[in-house]
Amino acid sequence: MTPDTSNDSTGPGTGTSIDESTIPPGAATTRPHSDASVEFCGEWFTLDREKPFEIGREADLDIDDNQYLHRRFLQISNVDGMWWLSNVGSRLSATVSDASRTMQAWLAPGARMPIVFGLTTVVFTAGPTSYEFTVHTSTPTFVDSSPVPSGSGATTVGAVTFTASQKLLILALAEPMLKREGTGTSEIPSSQIAAERLGWALSRFNRKLDNVCDKLSRTGVDGLRGGVGALATNRRARLVEYAVLSRLVTKADLPLLDQPHDDPANDER
Repeated sequence: MTPDTSNDSTGPGTGTSIDESTIPPGAATTRPHSDASVEFCGEWFTLDREKPFEIGREADLDIDDNQYLHRRFLQISNVDGMWWLSNVGSRLSATVSDASRTMQAWLAPGARMPIVFGLTTVVFTAGPTSYEFTVHTSTPTFVDSSPVPSGSGATTVGAVTFTASQKLLILALAEPMLKREGTGTSEIPSSQIAAERLGWALSRFNRKLDNVCDKLSRTGVDGLRGGVGALATNRRARLVEYAVLSRLVTKADLPLLDQPHDDPANDER
């Protein structure tokens, strides 16, 4: 997004002229420099403002030798003093969140977005493997000053409420990512493996997965509905990315998977 500079010669909201002789050279037009770095699996990379930084299978951040991962998937570059994250791949998407995980965006192929937070988390899945890295900037454009809400909100996102069995389904899929410490890689379970983890028939698991994805899709969460190229693996991965980054499920919820649960057989919501 290019800043609107059409009113640079007037004071904000006043419409009066500013005596430019009193402004230090460059003060009205230069954005403060912001340094940026990327952390993945405990390894840090300092970004160069003059050179794009690429993430992929054969890139500046050689993230993994995964045949499902693009050689060049994501790119971080500095344009006019602002850092941008671009998806330069053709198939994979990424989920992007701020440090508080109250704001989240889905970066589809060909899309780009400004990096406005001091800490930005990026999660994506290639094949059965999910990856997470963080981007740190020294001078964030956006600072969240809103109060932290009380309560866990563990089973509610906006006006959407999930049943206990639906939450268990999400937990079974998100378990490997929730168990991981820090940034790095994790495996997305297949529907069969997740169903076995819960002791459910695969048909029951798939019906509940459909219901969970439909609920979130109706609230505007992208990437959960079927369509051309929308494989089952992609849908499970997108659900896990969204659920973990939005704290729909957390590491503290994992013991629920090993507890006996009274879940009526006809509870297919």
